[in-house]
Amino acid sequence: MSNTADDGRADGSPPSTAEFTPERVLSVFRDRTDQAKPLTATDVMDALGCSRKTAHNKLDVLVERGDLETRKVGARSRVWWIPFSQLVGSGAEPQQEREPPVEHSIADADLPGTGDVLDDRRAALRAAYDYLRENPDTDAGKLITEVFQEHPAGYKTADEWWDAIGPALEDLPQVDLAVDHGHVWHYVGG
Repeated sequence: MSNTADDGRADGSPPSTAEFTPERVLSVFRDRTDQAKPLTATDVMDALGCSRKTAHNKLDVLVERGDLETRKVGARSRVWWIPFSQLVGSGAEPQQEREPPVEHSIADADLPGTGDVLDDRRAALRAAYDYLRENPDTDAGKLITEVFQEHPAGYKTADEWWDAIGPALEDLPQVDLAVDHGHVWHYVGG
């Protein structure tokens, strides 16, 4: 079979660089449990099966857009990472000061999804935590009513949302569920 413009790989040639969009490269960074860990161009090449030049070109685009940051780590080595501000939330909303263990717990929370969906679910968890912090003793119904509307995180119903966010919220530092489980949540932080 001959190599055609449509398939470009019928003869076993490497994939086209058009297959390696900046968003696909960015997904290599986002679809990991430890999004804060820097990656090398080789890590990206291995994950996507692209050339070094393609990896560097797409990484440069992501740095220019502000989606990644980079730094030289030797004579000929460089690493890239997701900026901290993107890991803890967008700069569009005023950030509440949270203890680093809370941010680490939110980043490590067992929430379903990847990429933007996971980011939205972490933002919803962060919003639920902030609401609880501002309203130290609240019931689950009030918490859901106040947070779900602005942060649905891809869930169609509040029940689906709470099934994911509730357990993750309970696992965060300084959050306690009443012993009688009467749906009263407590923020026990200072």
